[in-house]
Amino acid sequence: MTSPTLAVALPSWVDPFIDWRRRYVSLEDRMDLVLALAGEHVQRGSGGPFAAAVFERDAGRLVAVGVNLAVPSHNSVLHAETVALMMAETLLHSHDLGADGMPGHELVCSCDPCAMCLGATLWSGVARLVCGADREDAEAIGYDEGPVFPSSYDYLRQAGVQVVRGVRRSAARAVLDAYRAAGGVIY
Repeated sequence: MTSPTLAVALPSWVDPFIDWRRRYVSLEDRMDLVLALAGEHVQRGSGGPFAAAVFERDAGRLVAVGVNLAVPSHNSVLHAETVALMMAETLLHSHDLGADGMPGHELVCSCDPCAMCLGATLWSGVARLVCGADREDAEAIGYDEGPVFPSSYDYLRQAGVQVVRGVRRSAARAVLDAYRAAGGVIY
């Protein structure tokens, strides 16, 4: 037996779906992109109802995106947030998106991160976390978000990460509801 090779690739529809040259000026513009990705992912049946993106916080330049690949990849850590962070870090050749000389980066997520993704957010070096749907919205369709507490967000803030929650929450919740209505796998 030999060790498997791990390759992470976004669905083929993702790149043509995105305008990589556009500047996403407002948090709402950035969330609209993330929710469009999540909605398309649900509509195509290519994975779970979550999407995320990494942006240069001040310039609004899109660096990388991620969609949930846990089920199609048979890999429990390939949540949208971790995929977006991995793609950004690979592209920028840095495991630290807050490294000296880099612009500040932010992670925009269609839903509050689960416990694993919240940890990845902290260790990625992003300066800001922006969320759409709340944890309760994901749990309402059957997801278990793990041990995330109000103090978890306090910890991020104390570490210098700005946290903004509830951006376009009703639209984000609608993506989750569409996934449930389509009979998507809850994992």
